[in-house]
Parts: sequence; C-alpha cells; structure tokens
Amino acid sequence: MLDKTYILAIESSCDDTSASVICNEQILSNIVANQDIHSKYGGVVPELASRAHQQNIVPVVDAALKEANISKENLSAIAFTQGPGLMGSLLVGASFAKSMALALDIPLLAINHMQAHILAHFIDDANDKKPTFPFLCLTISGGHTQIVKVNDYFEMEILGETIDDAVGEAYDKTAKILGLPYPGGPLIDKYAQTGNAVFKFTKPKVKEHHFSFSGLKTGILYFIQKQLKENPKFIEENINDICASVQNTIAEILMDKLKKAVKETSIKQVAIAGGVSANSEIRKRLTLAQTHFGWSSYIPKFEYTTDNAAMIAVTAYQKYKLGLYSNQSATANPRLKVNS
Repeated sequence: MLDKTYILAIESSCDDTSASVICNEQILSNIVANQDIHSKYGGVVPELASRAHQQNIVPVVDAALKEANISKENLSAIAFTQGPGLMGSLLVGASFAKSMALALDIPLLAINHMQAHILAHFIDDANDKKPTFPFLCLTISGGHTQIVKVNDYFEMEILGETIDDAVGEAYDKTAKILGLPYPGGPLIDKYAQTGNAVFKFTKPKVKEHHFSFSGLKTGILYFIQKQLKENPKFIEENINDICASVQNTIAEILMDKLKKAVKETSIKQVAIAGGVSANSEIRKRLTLAQTHFGWSSYIPKFEYTTDNAAMIAVTAYQKYKLGLYSNQSATANPRLKVNS
C-alpha cells in the first residue's frame, strides 16, 4: 500500500449531496450541498431529492478535489453510500462512483451509511479522543434510533432499535404540530434553551433496549389540541416550555435505554452518532454521564453528525486497508442494516 492513500467519497443517501477526500485518516475536504426545496413541503420529496443530486454531484465532487488540492489521477479508490436511504438518491451517487472508478481503473468501495455514522468518531479531528472496541453507540436520526454494540470496525450488533418511528421523526412531527417549519428538530432545540420542562408526557414502555416514539407523538398532539381549546394562544405563549418539555422527555427516553444497555453489557464507553446527536440536551446528558455514571462519552463535532461524505471516507479508508473492495455489480440498497 502507498504511504498516502487518497479516497474520494460520495454521500447521497437523502437530501444532501456531499463529497469528501481523505488522505489516510485526515480529511482534506468535506463539501456538502443542501437542498432547500424540501422545506416548503414539510419533508423530503424523494423525486425532487434525486433530481437535485443529479444537478449537484459534479460541482460538489469538483469542489472536493480542488479543496483537497489533488487531481482525480491521484485517487487510490472511490467510495459511495450503498444504503440505507432513498433509492433514487442512492442510485445517483452509486452510478457516479461506479462510472468514475471504472474510468480511472481504481477500486470501488460500497459503504454502509449507518456504519459510517458510527465510524465518524475515527475521523482525525472528530473529537478529542477516539473510542476503543468494544463500545456502545446510540445512533439517532430522522430514520433510525438504535443502540449498537461496536466490537470492531465492521463487526456491529444491534442491541435495540425503534419498533415504529425514529427520534428525528418525533422532533419533526412535534414541530409540525407547533406550526414550526421543516426541519423542526433544531428549532425545538433552540426554543428549549430558554424554556422549562413543566409539561409531562408519558414515556413509552417498550421491552429490552427497544424504542417507540409513535405514542409520544400522539400524546403531544392530543395535549396541544386540548390546550388550544382552552386557550387559542397556548402555543404562542408557551412555545419555549413546550419545546423544553418535549426535549426533556425524549432525552430521558434515550438515556434510560442507554443506562440499561451499559448495565447489561458492562461497557462504559458510550458514543452518539447521527443527525439528532447534534441536539444540545442529548449532548449535555451524555457529557454529565461521565461524572454521574463513570462513562467515557464520545460526542462528535457538529459537522460530522449530519449526513456528510467525511464519515463515508473514513469508513472507506478502513475498508481499503482490509482490501474489502466492491465490484461493478454493487448497487444501492435502501434497507441496508448496520450489521450487514
């Protein structure tokens, strides 16, 4: 293997087109093109997302190579997100990566998006310290809520996951109920900063390490409807306290399950990953757990929480070192599991 391994990684699983260049474990560029068109629809429209990826992918890849100050001839391999995600979006990235790898006659690396969220902790500047195996990872996003036992880079076991809706959906649905624009999670977090958790919501009782957020969403809806009948200005007058109460309930649900998993496995190295791991309350709770429970907590930089190609790149580098190449028959898999 060459002393310097340059890998171009492409991420297109949902509504962000991203490209990154990594040299060994150092990220040289991480370009992300967001798609603002979805905000007026209150959620991601798959057809519009795939069209936007087609428009964005060439300029994004070009920008990533220029920022890394290398040419495509310097590349050792091309990586792409295989899944999970939206089929149309995944196909854009997969097709581009396969064509480019074929044209350059270099290895192709198909990457599991959920594994990449977890392995983002191994980006050179992701955090002050790196977890060692085994560790637990709470992976939370718009589509996933999981507790994963990470035994090695590509040996992962799902201890628990949502049986219905993901935590990100709970945030976005609550925001919609409150009349906030999409995406609503960051706005709930913002309003919660100056609110108090004075309203109580029932936490779901789900077996073992699994999660459920469907009932919580319904409970919040009924609560708001009841309050609005009594006071039409209830949301306007209590928005901060409502958001703080919702955020507090969600954080407690997640931490209760994490504490149970730590107790059962005796693994006190705990990481978070995924878009919702940018949430300030969840980050605060995990930081406090170091003092309260003696955990070693791993919280990534904000830029590595949401979908980005840097996490695809660092995962690809580990695959490249192991010679785990893919061939041209590799294609998108929207239902790929973290332990696949």
